[in-house]
Amino acid sequence: MTDNNARTPQSAEGASESASAQASATASAEASSEATEALIKEVAELKDRLLRTLAEMENLRRRTEREVADSRAYGIASFARDLLGVADNLRRALEAIGPEAREALTPPAAAFFDGVELTERELLKVLEKHGVRRFDPLGEKFDPNVHQAMFEVPDPTKPVGTVVQVVQAGFMIGDRVLRPALVGVAKGGPKSASSEGPAPMSEQERQDYSA
Repeated sequence: MTDNNARTPQSAEGASESASAQASATASAEASSEATEALIKEVAELKDRLLRTLAEMENLRRRTEREVADSRAYGIASFARDLLGVADNLRRALEAIGPEAREALTPPAAAFFDGVELTERELLKVLEKHGVRRFDPLGEKFDPNVHQAMFEVPDPTKPVGTVVQVVQAGFMIGDRVLRPALVGVAKGGPKSASSEGPAPMSEQERQDYSA
């Protein structure tokens, strides 16, 4: 009887310790679970930031490559545009003398003419070497992206909108327009008696063509 009474407090104390240990283990497990969740969340955030940084770096690399390519292709645009006046003057000098007048030139004058012609060819060759090319759209369909209409020409033999006269040749640099070609465009229909020549376009008509 005495022994049973003696073991009762110890059993109660053991049960209390077991409950305390269990509670401690539960708290530890919850803390560990929370820590794990926090680590998982932090890893996810770091992964997201890393992916974003990699994407930004890739965009920067592509943008830099594009800018370098554009710089190589179009870096001389301003200089080339300044040279177009030289090319225009050489072309005007050559067109000032017709084929018949050229045949009648004295040898020194003919040699001078040949020199001007050679200079123009060399200039155009150098420009083309650097991506600048001249284009003459005579006979082509009017394109407001590369042509600038200066006047209309009543010509029943040509479809409406056909380039029938080139006042000034155009130039491209790469796939961009360095200078549009100045052109006369077929109006179509029979030529009226009062129309002696090309009819200059109004500003509104030019805008309509360019629209």
